[in-house]
Amino acid sequence: MPKYAIVNQDTCIACGNCEDVAPTIFELDEEGLAYVKVDQNEGVTPITEEKLEQLEEAQEECPTDSIIVAEQPFK
Repeated sequence: MPKYAIVNQDTCIACGNCEDVAPTIFELDEEGLAYVKVDQNEGVTPITEEKLEQLEEAQEECPTDSIIVAEQPFK
């Protein structure tokens, strides 16, 4: 089953843990806040199956629980 992800940038503290753990999924913007690269943090593009383990690890490593994962697109 596909997974979709977004980063709540209101709670993100720009620690970079997600980018360290899953650099193919997450990146930091010019303000240092994380976002999902595949769809510019829209949560509409599924994360590929081979990246799901990285996604789960990044979600676990986020100190503010800002990474939100769902089984349906966010929009």
